[in-house]
Amino acid sequence: MIKPLRLTVMTPAETLLEAEGVRWVHVQLVDGSGISIWPGHAPLLGETVSAPVRYADDKGEHTLDLAAGILQVDRNGVTIFTTGLT
Repeated sequence: MIKPLRLTVMTPAETLLEAEGVRWVHVQLVDGSGISIWPGHAPLLGETVSAPVRYADDKGEHTLDLAAGILQVDRNGVTIFTTGLT
């Protein structure tokens, strides 16, 4: 069984969000496309634009308005490095 994702959103100064049990994450990439990351997603490194990041967990869907940054998907989950909230 594939376990749910862990979503971490970080700035150089602080961690903005650490969420466990995430079902999916959706971000906008610099090439204009959006991408949804589900548990078991292949490793990925991408550049994001300033846009809402959406994710879902057991409590429902959530939105976080982030500045542009870097998206990393690995076996530990999804990490977004950003300069902050917009």
